[in-house]
Amino acid sequence: MRQSRSFWRDALAFILRDRLTIFAISVLAVATIVCMGSPLVIENALNLDVNETSVPNRFMQPGQDGYPLGTDQLGRDQFLRLIYGGRVSLTIAYLASVLTVFIGITLGMLAGYYGRGVDDLISWGVNTLSAIPPLFLLLIASAVWEPSTEVLIIVLAALGWVGTSRLVRGEVLSLKERDYVLAARALGASDFRIVVSHILPNVFSIVMVTMTIIAGNLILIESGLSYLGVGIQPPTPTWGNMLTDSRSYFVTGVHLVFTPGILIMITVLCFYLVGDGLRDALDPRRYQK
Repeated sequence: MRQSRSFWRDALAFILRDRLTIFAISVLAVATIVCMGSPLVIENALNLDVNETSVPNRFMQPGQDGYPLGTDQLGRDQFLRLIYGGRVSLTIAYLASVLTVFIGITLGMLAGYYGRGVDDLISWGVNTLSAIPPLFLLLIASAVWEPSTEVLIIVLAALGWVGTSRLVRGEVLSLKERDYVLAARALGASDFRIVVSHILPNVFSIVMVTMTIIAGNLILIESGLSYLGVGIQPPTPTWGNMLTDSRSYFVTGVHLVFTPGILIMITVLCFYLVGDGLRDALDPRRYQK
């Protein structure tokens, strides 16, 4: 007789058998470790400056004179700038997605569990933000505040929680009427205990999938804002503003276009693949006998 396993152990076993999801997770893990850890080595051990210019070395091709990915229009090492740019882009993706999900979960659970006035107030905020084009709000925020990494994370999270909140609210409206929640309430459990112990674990799997999709979207949004000139400004490198700056040098430095573009594409694709794998692994119907 096969020993029974928990839902989370079954989900983990499914993910470990899914080679595509494991490959996507591995790529993201390697990219994160390299982009987050390498700048410390570059600055402290090698004493290199990512923004150091060298006019004679402008538009070096990949592999020429010791530059593995060539140089840009100012003679800066493209490989080092991609690493630094990845640190900023991935930081925005990870922190903004976590903050977005946290706000969405909190407000969605409050709206779904308490209903009435609380639900009306939060739903009004959701509908108001949904009626305003996000790009319009992002442009206003970029005009009011200097578009630094910290500001961009806060602004993106403050504008991006709407979809998660709607999703969580709908799930909570269904879950709070389940027998185990009614039983916990009858036994005298507090609202906080019911929400944290009985409702949150049941919406967590859905939110995990949503968070990976949001992280991929945030990288694209950062790139779009850089294209409009309201993202993080040079000389601070991001994959988005590096791709934007390369538009003017498509003929003289085509490698400047392809390297950040390919990294953006691969990273976003991996986030989507992880989300797709988690969606399959966390589907309870898959483990029903």
